[in-house]
Amino acid sequence: MSRTPESLLEAVRHAGVTDKRVLAAIRATPRAAFVPSEHIEFAYYDEPVPIPHGQVTTQPSLVAAMVEALSLTGRENVLEVGTGHGFQTALLACLAADVVSIERWPDLAETARGNLARHGVRNVRVLVGDGTLGAPRWSPYDAIIVSAAFPEVPAPLTDQLRTGGRLVQPIGPGGAEEVTLFARTERSLRRQGILTGAYFVPLYGKHGFPAS
Repeated sequence: MSRTPESLLEAVRHAGVTDKRVLAAIRATPRAAFVPSEHIEFAYYDEPVPIPHGQVTTQPSLVAAMVEALSLTGRENVLEVGTGHGFQTALLACLAADVVSIERWPDLAETARGNLARHGVRNVRVLVGDGTLGAPRWSPYDAIIVSAAFPEVPAPLTDQLRTGGRLVQPIGPGGAEEVTLFARTERSLRRQGILTGAYFVPLYGKHGFPAS
């Protein structure tokens, strides 16, 4: 059975996402523009899609749930760890004032930049580097979203999140995680709740798993 942008939107709604701004961003962002051409027929399935380096895109309904948990209003400065091909990045760009996105793999970052440019996204800066270090030059951030798993939040990300800011990260070993929402207090990062269980690739870097 064929899938359309509308059927993907319905899948996101069915997963429990209700934020009208998030749903509008899903409607306005064609996922087909952010998946490899050889997988374009699967763009509007609510499923992960393979991308290079053994990575996969996050399931769209899970992307939407993670983004919804950030409670973005349109004024925020957001950090994204794990750009991939830029679909989640494009959604964040619809919902926030500015987005800094860090990608480990230079070719993925270049692909994402091209995808975002073709979609007319201008308020995103895509960097190549170690996402566990964050991007202190543009901090503090009002929200941080991490698209890879580690048993704890890397300390630099906590340090770069402003007081009152929100952070979403899959917490676990890579392959069996609890996608968790945190909020920054004056003294620490406080766990707010678990969004869902999921399967994510490991988070590599100085404050993550050692790169092989």
